Amino acid sequence: MNANSRQPILPPATIGIVGGGQLGQMMALSAKAMGYHVGVLDPTPQAPAAQVSDFQIIADYQDQDALMALAKRSDVLTYEFENVDEAALEAAQQFAQLPQGTELLHITGNRLNEKQFLHDHGIPVTAFAPVYDQQSLNYALNRVGTPAILKTVTGGYDGHGQTDLNQPVVTPEAITLLQYPCILEARQEFQLEVSMMVTRSASGVVTTFPLVENRHQHHILHTTIAPANVRPKVHAAARKIAVSIAEALELRGVLGIEFFVLPDDTLLVNELAPRPHNSGHYTIEACNISQFEAHIRSICGLPIPAVVQTTPAVMRNLLGMDLTVARKHLVDHPEWHFHDYGKAEIKPQRKMGHVTVLNQNIDLALASLDLLKGEQ
Repeated sequence: MNANSRQPILPPATIGIVGGGQLGQMMALSAKAMGYHVGVLDPTPQAPAAQVSDFQIIADYQDQDALMALAKRSDVLTYEFENVDEAALEAAQQFAQLPQGTELLHITGNRLNEKQFLHDHGIPVTAFAPVYDQQSLNYALNRVGTPAILKTVTGGYDGHGQTDLNQPVVTPEAITLLQYPCILEARQEFQLEVSMMVTRSASGVVTTFPLVENRHQHHILHTTIAPANVRPKVHAAARKIAVSIAEALELRGVLGIEFFVLPDDTLLVNELAPRPHNSGHYTIEACNISQFEAHIRSICGLPIPAVVQTTPAVMRNLLGMDLTVARKHLVDHPEWHFHDYGKAEIKPQRKMGHVTVLNQNIDLALASLDLLKGEQ
């Protein structure tokens, strides 16, 4: 197959997904509903995405032979997380299309590359500086100031791979992180965190989803409220930024954009996710098209309708034992849209599933989920 073909990829073509977690599972469910075949590369037998796909290649994500095998059995490739071997994906394009390309991964898979890309394109971000050793950390502390957050430039999620620096003093925790290239970011005082999903068709039409509010516990997304209860100018500013980023990236697929809303209602972009995002799960029930169908349509070259949210919604992550609590109470809550990812083992703070509630009254939707207290 010509990997550079611009013809739409129509069912029953095969979509290969690198990564078999819950995001891959929901991509696969959307693709299967449209008549596509789906293959998954993941090291865990019967990974969540594999449970709803046509085949799985059980191998490590860095296994280039396995990635080539997936490409040879696929018409188009996509990925559900950032830390994919860019060189292997480049090589795989001789066998299957990769509409998202590898530059998107190069930018979003490295926090320093991401911040620099945003800064260079006039997108507002917090002050930042690269850190490679103790000397450059001291320089960065003088330049960025404190309070600040030191983060590894790659890896790390849900609060891992970072430490707070409240004074211009190098702490033992910071020394530990300096084993790896890092970035120092000024810590912001903000009203709330919000996010927006954006996608772009093969013809260049950018489509945005509603701006939503995200509430975290222990650095992990806990609850998403859609739409965000912010002023219209904040919604408009987020859309403008999302369109600018999508166009600058020549985006294909779905991109998640996390923002801080500052006290004066201005926005800073915090992070980009080159894939569907946890905060977009509400779209499955609350919008005319989910983020996952939008992703499949984008990478396959199909048109994407304008997004309409039909009902306000609250999405609640099920972390660890929250899942067993939700199962127990499911019989009493017909308003719950319950998603169990099918992971083999329940672990503390692990995303095991989610529940979405649709209600014109957000307070009532939140109250419906209050009993999910299995893990805080």
